[in-house]
Amino acid sequence: MPYDFAEAHHLPNRRLPEQAHADPYDLPRQRRGVTPQMHGRYPDYDVLEQADHWDEVTRRVVLERVGSVPEIRFFAMEEVETLTAFADIVLAQDSEPRIPVLAYVDQKLFNGERDGYRYFDMPDDDETWRRVARGLDEEARRRGHDRFALLPVDRQLEVCHGFATGKLHKGAWDTLNVSRAWSVVMRYLLQSFYSHPWAWNEIGFGGPAYPRGYSRFGSPHLQSAERETWEGKEAFEIDPVEDTQQRGLE
Repeated sequence: MPYDFAEAHHLPNRRLPEQAHADPYDLPRQRRGVTPQMHGRYPDYDVLEQADHWDEVTRRVVLERVGSVPEIRFFAMEEVETLTAFADIVLAQDSEPRIPVLAYVDQKLFNGERDGYRYFDMPDDDETWRRVARGLDEEARRRGHDRFALLPVDRQLEVCHGFATGKLHKGAWDTLNVSRAWSVVMRYLLQSFYSHPWAWNEIGFGGPAYPRGYSRFGSPHLQSAERETWEGKEAFEIDPVEDTQQRGLE
């Protein structure tokens, strides 16, 4: 039976430690539309208000990403729990609303869709994902817990750091090039996250410009030439790169 993501077990809402990431709660509260955790740099912008300007096919595809989350059909239930916790950590989605990235990863794997290439020393992407799930749970057991999702957040961060730096060993990790496995799973997660309109609201992306097009691009004589009249206006001045460096979060 397909696993229904909407009815899946949700981990308790939790704030990550201050040293773990740049705190999204420093950002303005979202006033229009939806962003992950309802905070962002463009609090009065909702890309879905532009839907009438998109062609019919584009509008249907984009709106389905919000209103029709696909069922889980590829991953097993225990893999969903482990990988959802992993995705929440690496994407810093520590409270609702969350973009259900794993549902879109699952859909891509179930449909046999790939990105057109594979590392020569890596298994197919679907097998990479399964081994990563197994490896995360093995790391949890080495730390005294049955599954990755049950680890305290600081221990989850520790595991993710080891994964990102290619320093995990034994068990499933010895069957993978760990650094490349990290690249594979993060590519899938980031594609799923940033193809969702809630992420577009968060970064001020104007969404599809077809058939309207861009009228100000390449016109420096126009006021605010880098931003179309229908795009979001940033309301938070702190530079994220400088802020990350100052907090020592690189």
